[in-house]
Amino acid sequence: MARHTFHGAPGRFEATARFVADRFPEAQYVADVAGGQGMLARILAKRYNKQAEVVDPRGWPLRGVSNRAMAYDAVLADFYDLVIGLHPDQALRPVVESADRVPVLIVPCCNFWDREARLGRDALLDAIGRHQVEHGGSVEPVTLEFDGPMNRGLVLLP
Repeated sequence: MARHTFHGAPGRFEATARFVADRFPEAQYVADVAGGQGMLARILAKRYNKQAEVVDPRGWPLRGVSNRAMAYDAVLADFYDLVIGLHPDQALRPVVESADRVPVLIVPCCNFWDREARLGRDALLDAIGRHQVEHGGSVEPVTLEFDGPMNRGLVLLP
């Protein structure tokens, strides 16, 4: 695989893909929401035989990465077995809302959840977890195996 340079924590795509393969072995169709160039989707496809695609309005994936150049909406969750939001920014809320339909792995970096409140990482995770439980789902805290402050997230189950 060619080497590519990305901003952010080194190894985050590999660690996330490994976690997904281990935790969700039955998930065949995977959405990588706000996945940018699609390195996570590429690793999921090539190393773990997942049919992964990027859903990102910027529409600039790496060659060979399946993608939808559009904003993500929770109704799209019906097309997937798993929805991933690895630092999904503005797509945070629709990714979380997808957990009403399918499992979700969410690793937020910024508070696009509540624009009225200042939420740090832990408060943001707590707010998302409360929302999921209030909607009848379950929540599993996770820490992905890569360095950096933005490696904590949640598995949300319907």
